[in-house]
Amino acid sequence: MHARLFLLFFLLCCASLLVGARQMEWAQLLSSSGALSDALSDDTWLTLTASRLPRLAALVLTGVGLSVCGVILQHIVRNKFVEPATSGGLDAAKLGILVALTVAPAAGTAGKMAFALAFCLAASVLYVALIRRIRFKNTILLPVIGLVYGGVLSAVAEFYAYRNNILQSMQGWLLGDFSRIVQGNYEIIYLILPIVALTYVYAQRFTVLGMGEGMATSLGLNYAGTVALGLMLVAVTVAATVITVGAIPFVGLAIPNLVALRYGDRLERTLPIVALCGASLLLACDIAGRLLIYPFEVPIGLTAGGVGGLLFLVLIIRGRR
Repeated sequence: MHARLFLLFFLLCCASLLVGARQMEWAQLLSSSGALSDALSDDTWLTLTASRLPRLAALVLTGVGLSVCGVILQHIVRNKFVEPATSGGLDAAKLGILVALTVAPAAGTAGKMAFALAFCLAASVLYVALIRRIRFKNTILLPVIGLVYGGVLSAVAEFYAYRNNILQSMQGWLLGDFSRIVQGNYEIIYLILPIVALTYVYAQRFTVLGMGEGMATSLGLNYAGTVALGLMLVAVTVAATVITVGAIPFVGLAIPNLVALRYGDRLERTLPIVALCGASLLLACDIAGRLLIYPFEVPIGLTAGGVGGLLFLVLIIRGRR
């Protein structure tokens, strides 16, 4: 099964490099490999290194990061229907970027990410505190409350953008879009690599965290510290993805649930599968978006959101039975 997943991932990576509005002359690129200077100046080589490969890297890292975020949040909240899009994290990150545009307009990408990180972390902490205080018995109500919470944050963001005449700037973060990914303006997404590494190192602790506060504490786990670490990892990942490619909903919900149905909830074993499947899902959605109205493309926020939203409804219906 793992070999099939790797094969599928490899084929999707190849397809991602091949598909695009500009037809690349691969034979010309290969034939020019003998002369390095000619290859570096070749237009096909430039398209590959400046656009296609950065887009592929951003797709893979975003898919890995969002799916891992979903796993972390689901273990913290102990609910399979929670992820950044259903807990207000994405909307809070957008609000943070809008505040950065008005408070610190000269701030670069790192400055905007810092604002997005702070707002996302604060919103996540507030959401966890809210659901711990209310203590719902019906697990389906948790993501519903999260969607309402996110809707409030989104409304605040739109009102703030309207009052400061930056509503047009907000449109860039409403839907995820990889079309603007080129060499030089996406590298911050590589922050996801240490996040995934830390998640794997603490995988056993996050697994214990999903057993509940009482059980985790009795097993010697620092519950509050582990929750804080998990929320920080989620906030960094969400901030990096939103500032780079925009908001992409439901990836962190769809993939962890599908993997858990097949492999269980032990993160030491399932985390690599979650990461691989998350990257494969985003690659497939991006390729579909580039082909649906070729040579134009549908933003991946629509394709991934549609697939993830459909699965979200299926999981809710299944959970009520």
